[in-house]
Amino acid sequence: MADLGVAGNNGVMPAGGGPFSRMARAQYVALVTMRWRMFVFGLRSIRGILELGASGIELMIFTFVGLGLGFGLGIASHALASRALWSYLPIEFWVLCLVWQMIPVALASFQDQFDLGGLLRFPVSFGSFFVLYVVFGLADVSTILGVLCCLGIWIGIALVRPEMFAWIALGLTGFAVFNVLLARAILAWVDRWLAQRRTREIASALLVLFVVGLQLLNPALRQRNPLQAHHQQRAEGQRKNAEEVGPWVRAAEAVQSLLPPGLAAGAVQHAAEHKPLVATGSMGVLGLYALAIGGVLAVRLRAEFRGENLGEAPSQKKEEVREREWLLNGAGPLSAVLEKEMRTLLRSMPQLYALGVPVVMVFVIGSLFRNGGSAMGHSLQLALPVCIAYGLLGFTRIIYNNLGTEGTGIQLLFLVPTPIRTVMLAKNLFHGTLYCLVAALSALLASFRLGRPSAAVAALTFAWLMFALPSNLAVGNIFSLTMPYRVNPGRLTRQPGSQANALMSMLIQTILLAVGGGIVGLFTSFGKMWLTAPSLLAMAGAAIFAWMRVLRSVDAMANEQRDELIAKLAKAE
Repeated sequence: MADLGVAGNNGVMPAGGGPFSRMARAQYVALVTMRWRMFVFGLRSIRGILELGASGIELMIFTFVGLGLGFGLGIASHALASRALWSYLPIEFWVLCLVWQMIPVALASFQDQFDLGGLLRFPVSFGSFFVLYVVFGLADVSTILGVLCCLGIWIGIALVRPEMFAWIALGLTGFAVFNVLLARAILAWVDRWLAQRRTREIASALLVLFVVGLQLLNPALRQRNPLQAHHQQRAEGQRKNAEEVGPWVRAAEAVQSLLPPGLAAGAVQHAAEHKPLVATGSMGVLGLYALAIGGVLAVRLRAEFRGENLGEAPSQKKEEVREREWLLNGAGPLSAVLEKEMRTLLRSMPQLYALGVPVVMVFVIGSLFRNGGSAMGHSLQLALPVCIAYGLLGFTRIIYNNLGTEGTGIQLLFLVPTPIRTVMLAKNLFHGTLYCLVAALSALLASFRLGRPSAAVAALTFAWLMFALPSNLAVGNIFSLTMPYRVNPGRLTRQPGSQANALMSMLIQTILLAVGGGIVGLFTSFGKMWLTAPSLLAMAGAAIFAWMRVLRSVDAMANEQRDELIAKLAKAE
């Protein structure tokens, strides 16, 4: 890498003269030499030989895939050119553009990526850095597949219209340049957005909600059976749909002709129709698109060239205004723990996933009760408490292991003068408030699908919640101190856990449900359903008393389990 700094005859570093100056060319040669030496030295080990074999197999696979795609596009292009169906040519270019841009993102984690940021330690000009970033993109799988597909389209049309040899090559070259720049720009900006924890969490949450939302399609689609419609009615509906969609299709066709895939296909079509001026204009607009995408890429690379290095730490500005972010800040240790729990929850994808998925599935469960309500009979009356109980399942790991996210911070809890009882009380208040909010949201979703519940059902549901919440908090505090395990807030899968904690917590949840269901069944069988809510409220009073007694003994239990808590929660993964 020392050759990247090329000195002049007098030992002084020459000034940069652009991406193709003498200094830049020497840097390119040094970089190629370095990469070649790394490749040769890597073959001295078994791992290097295996890597070479794997890379060769990967290249062969993608080459065959590219040849297959190119052959298929070539046949399609040949058929369109033979029949002069140029209006369908944009479909091929749009398909190729989408494939070209989807492959880099899908294979970003599986390709050998070379970090060009290390070159910024040397006197590399921005122009050279930009050229190197684009040139390294030419070795991507997407570029190889895209070039083979463009070659197939070029051969397919040239065999029918050999006089269009130059026009086709020019149009496909401009289209390929645009796609290479667009793929590199997308990767550069995606890296920038996902470089920080918050943006990664937002992207992961959106992906999880999208995947979970797909589960809602099944009950929604089952409500209507399209096969039940008469054939005449279906034909009439299709005709009306065609009349309604027709203007939208024409508008979409007009818009796509102004976008890069449509412009590239239009340049070929106009050349085939002997309209060289119009074809030249399309090529010029396509060149402007390529310049615009190059500018977007340059903006991102310029920030990196100037030293932008995104990380997990908050910026200085955020540190300065942190005291104004929370109204509770400075009000005491209780509010400090509440703020900490809120921040931990918002930054923990596993906990958000555990809380969100059951609530979303309440919508599905409500649909099942609605579709089978006539067959279930009286069970439809208990659909509301069932949906709410299911929506609260996400609190099992959070309440029964409320110290799991502390990690090495568990040691500080035994050093600060704040009692462990205060910390546990703050955690219980936060989880209890969140528990009530999730229950209210589950009730709204269930009511939306099933209609307004009766007063008796609403009363017994509220009474059961008042009984279940302090019971969960009391047992959860005991389990959190006696059977703890560390939770990684940034990992969704492969979480370490405690089988004893999981089994016992599920047993407690089952017992709470069984108690509520047993009381409802008992009084319902005697025709005294109105006594259900008072009985559950009386049990709720006993549960609250037990929760308070557990809180009083938390400090003693924590001191007894101090060594195990530190060993379980502070150990490295």
